[in-house]
Amino acid sequence: MRKYFLTVLILLSGLNLFAQAEDGEEVEDNRRANYFETYIEITKPIDSIVVFKSKRELICFNQKNKLKKYIISLGLEPLGKKHFEGDFKTPEGLYFINNRDTISSYHTNLAISYPSVEDSTFAALQNKSAGGDIKIHGFPNKHLKNQEKNFLNTDWTLGCIAVSDMEIDELYKWVIENCPILILP
Repeated sequence: MRKYFLTVLILLSGLNLFAQAEDGEEVEDNRRANYFETYIEITKPIDSIVVFKSKRELICFNQKNKLKKYIISLGLEPLGKKHFEGDFKTPEGLYFINNRDTISSYHTNLAISYPSVEDSTFAALQNKSAGGDIKIHGFPNKHLKNQEKNFLNTDWTLGCIAVSDMEIDELYKWVIENCPILILP
């Protein structure tokens, strides 16, 4: 049955799932239009993560082998590196998953070790705070079910990386302690 379902998904991916932009160029109707990795089951620990902010992708690895790709949402100001508290940007650089929590305002979460010493020093030289509390998390608690599509297709966080509740539960289960996370522009 699973093989049949995957075959159907592959065939459906060939359909035109694009909308026309005003200038005539094709744009994706939503970020997840051709995203089928939701159905890939992780069976090995995640020992490294790479985030491509410009592609809105988070890719998980085990011993340098790709396990799965997730489509993500970023901070309200997705371009550029986070420098200061309140800038709504998502950090860039090498960090680590340094904590995990099921008690959160955003379902379950994995904490990212932002700010680094370099981040804090840069902000301090500008007489500002680097901020902190950057996480990979799910939807806000007490959200309405009909809001989920918008959460999945827009950048809406205060600087965190967001996935669906189902996806953060999967990541929470498989990401190892002190897992490196490289966040690229």
